[in-house]
Amino acid sequence: MVSSALPPTRVDVPLADGSPRRDWTIPAATAIVLVLWASAFVAIRWVGDDLSPGSLAFARQFTATVVLVGVAIWRRPPLPRGRSLVLVIVYGLLWFGGYTLVLNLAERHLDAGTAAMLVNIAPLIVAGVAGVVFKEGFPRPLIWGIGVAFVGVVLIAAGGVGAHSDPLGIALGLLAAVLYASGVLVQKVALRTTNALSATWVGCAVGAIALLPFLPGLAGELTQAPATAVVAAVYLGVFPSAVAFLLWARVLQRGTAGATASATLAVPAIVVLLAWLLLGELPTLLGIIGGILCLAGVAWSRRR
Repeated sequence: MVSSALPPTRVDVPLADGSPRRDWTIPAATAIVLVLWASAFVAIRWVGDDLSPGSLAFARQFTATVVLVGVAIWRRPPLPRGRSLVLVIVYGLLWFGGYTLVLNLAERHLDAGTAAMLVNIAPLIVAGVAGVVFKEGFPRPLIWGIGVAFVGVVLIAAGGVGAHSDPLGIALGLLAAVLYASGVLVQKVALRTTNALSATWVGCAVGAIALLPFLPGLAGELTQAPATAVVAAVYLGVFPSAVAFLLWARVLQRGTAGATASATLAVPAIVVLLAWLLLGELPTLLGIIGGILCLAGVAWSRRR
């Protein structure tokens, strides 16, 4: 069972001669999270008009809750209590409930790459708030890395990834970014005293409960939806939600909020590639350059 105590933020373990050895489990978990979250933007666009935003959001969170509750029954982690439970409920409403619904709405008006670009303004919000409120400071590699990655994000936006975008979609994308950043910050505080698995499954369950009003609509839409839409909804629940958020909680628990969130600036670059391969949303030259800068900035931000 994962300990509910906050582990050290460093990921080095000593070798026999006393020199530090890099623990690659956290970077590997981070990479998996980035790919799975990037695939979520593409899967949401893939569903298209087959499932409404609310129905898809509920299907995703309900599926994720079933998976995570199964894992919790197996591992039996301690449940959050008191103030920790309140924090988990708040971040469940912000991230699992609100963010999921608003992102689905945004991708009705935006292509996958542009949606990812707007949402990934969130790491800048997280780094700024965490630097002041959590006293994480502003390490030079983190600031330079975020700056380079943000330039890449701007280039992706300027170059365009697809023609499917409008002002309402941009507003919804920015709202999704605010909900995302708020969820990360509240989750970081909750994880100081809460087991990562418990925080994830309870938060996910809270999101599913908040989305319950969309259950009747989902029941009706499933009778008309093609099998690909159902598969996409289940995929979103199992992998970008259950698996990715569980890994994310572990990564966030081990590191600072600003540095951990900065890694997600690589998501737009991955989305551009996946959207090109799977949806035919061709990247421009600026989009390609921007993607390279995103990846380079994230790599730089992770330096010591």
